[in-house]
Amino acid sequence: MVSGTMGKIFARVTFLPSLVFTVAMEKMTTRRWYDPIDNRVILGALPFRSMTKQLVEKEGVRGVISMNEDYELKFLSNMKEEWAAVGVKFLQLSTTDIFQAPSLDKLQQGVDFIKDFDSRGNGLVYVHCKAGRTRSTTLVACYLMAKNQWTPEAAIHHIKAARPHIWLGPKQYEALNLFHRRLQDDVI
Repeated sequence: MVSGTMGKIFARVTFLPSLVFTVAMEKMTTRRWYDPIDNRVILGALPFRSMTKQLVEKEGVRGVISMNEDYELKFLSNMKEEWAAVGVKFLQLSTTDIFQAPSLDKLQQGVDFIKDFDSRGNGLVYVHCKAGRTRSTTLVACYLMAKNQWTPEAAIHHIKAARPHIWLGPKQYEALNLFHRRLQDDVI
């Protein structure tokens, strides 16, 4: 098992090469940069600044949740102020890539952010990490579980139908199961 410090270093060192791989896979395969998951959420990879107009005007994005750390966003993607300038609410839930899953508190913050948009019916929420496969998928699955009273398996099955190249490891599945248990405890 990789320690927290080593995991953070590994994630930083592999950030650019794995982002290049993500771009290449989108160009050379049927993978899309982002996919609609339901009537409120789009799950995708790091939204480059050049995609801002398309996401806001064409897709109707009014909220963005980033699961990225600052160094992943700084030079390539919008930060809070840049999203605000185009009328988009932004929530950053920094989570180290590969070796971490979002904490239960971060997952709940993200679900609440999406639910707020859902209750007001005012646009879509773009949820992303670097590749839109792991960290952001974990959050979107939690949202689907909360919204639809689904199991983790049902939520992942639904996401996989829209975005087949998602990938979750043991830590992400553990987070999903903990969040699901929390949802069940809240119902009882």
